[in-house]
Amino acid sequence: MEITIKHLTNEALAQEAQEQFAANGIMRGEGYFRTCLDENYNGDRVTVLAFYQGTLAGCGHLLKKSPYAQFRNQRIPEVNDLVVFPPYRRRGVGQALIHALEQLSRDLGYQTVGLGVGLYKDYGSAQRLYARLGYIPDGHGICAGGEPIDAGSHTVVDDELLMYWTKKLK
Repeated sequence: MEITIKHLTNEALAQEAQEQFAANGIMRGEGYFRTCLDENYNGDRVTVLAFYQGTLAGCGHLLKKSPYAQFRNQRIPEVNDLVVFPPYRRRGVGQALIHALEQLSRDLGYQTVGLGVGLYKDYGSAQRLYARLGYIPDGHGICAGGEPIDAGSHTVVDDELLMYWTKKLK
């Protein structure tokens, strides 16, 4: 098993990522990775790409300023939009991406890292992975669009319904 992690550093990698996401049926808006590349250049985001035996297998991002207020106010960077393409799941790609983003967080001087994970069945594998890697819920309950959901509220169960988790870095 050979997994290589590369940083998104140029237009060719951005184009490859855009094409491979589409080829794997994972839709991102036109120019998504070009925007990510721009944010990598200006220091707001770091994007890492995982290659499994030379083929792009997934990616993840570290947002230095999380859109989630609890993380932003505590200066906790956010692992964001971690995706492993279906043919490469359960091969260590997700774990390699997380480890790379955690090491990057350490290198940047952070002591804690956070992430948000969806709550419906499609996120079950991610929930189990994050728990195995030592992430715990941040204690603020579920959120929609980054805002806490109050008891008795009604909300749509979609990709915006998240629970945020943190991990202390060693």
